[in-house]
Amino acid sequence: MNMEKSQQPLVSVLMTTYNREKYLGAAIESVMASTYQNWELLVVDDRSKDRSVEIAKSYEAKDPRVKVILNEKNLGDYPNRNKAASLAQGKYLKYVDADDMIYPTGLEVFVAGMEQFPKAGFGLSSLPQDKFRIFPFLLSPREAYKRHYFEQQLFHKAPLSAIIRNDVFEKVGGFTGRRYLGDFEMWHILASQYPVVLMAQGVVWYREHAEQEMQDNRTDFTIPFKYLKCAEEMIQKDECPLTAEERKLALKKIHWNQARYILGIGKNHSFKTMKTLKKETNFSYLDLIRLGRSEPKI
Repeated sequence: MNMEKSQQPLVSVLMTTYNREKYLGAAIESVMASTYQNWELLVVDDRSKDRSVEIAKSYEAKDPRVKVILNEKNLGDYPNRNKAASLAQGKYLKYVDADDMIYPTGLEVFVAGMEQFPKAGFGLSSLPQDKFRIFPFLLSPREAYKRHYFEQQLFHKAPLSAIIRNDVFEKVGGFTGRRYLGDFEMWHILASQYPVVLMAQGVVWYREHAEQEMQDNRTDFTIPFKYLKCAEEMIQKDECPLTAEERKLALKKIHWNQARYILGIGKNHSFKTMKTLKKETNFSYLDLIRLGRSEPKI
């Protein structure tokens, strides 16, 4: 951004941590290496049992912009994200998890995108190249929902790939705390009320390792289905910005995905799990077969 630090809006980088001593130092250093200078880094530790707090405090001693907060008790993932946001002083909230990293120009790209579109409530990055427009560009609530359900997924991004206006986060009440689904749900909530900026990829680095909660998706086959149920719920909300016909089409696609997923679980993994998931729908076995035959035309 071509502006002096004194003119740059403050960005609150939120780093929630629990037993991340192996990765925490690299995550903090990635923020400290930012070309964008006007930031505060809030490291909010959720009662780690390893050296996470000690490591974080060593960086706090080096840079006054780094602030370490130790929770009185363990809150869990999304409640701790809300706790970190409640302490933020910045115009923007930027989550960088303790096992991830942000590239040096990352904050600069995120803030520039948001400042270019002041009406936006949040921004998303780490997206495939758009065929017709260069990033950044703005989508209205209806455009965002249409893009996600009929063109290209948007709402599957992790908090690392997002930037949120602090006042907007506060207005919607933060994360609801739904395990696994918190960010997927949040992007729906935000996009139903505020425009979203889509931004270039290559500004954050998401680490994959065996200790992540997302690894549960590969062993607990009910979790991916929860996303489909959440999508169904979001489409049926009054706040959904799609037209009645668009909602109907989106629900057709969601139900097709649900049927395909349930049938696939029964075929490839567990008939018992298949029956469990079927109970979460109104589908009969005939419905499953009928719905799963061919993808609905959108």
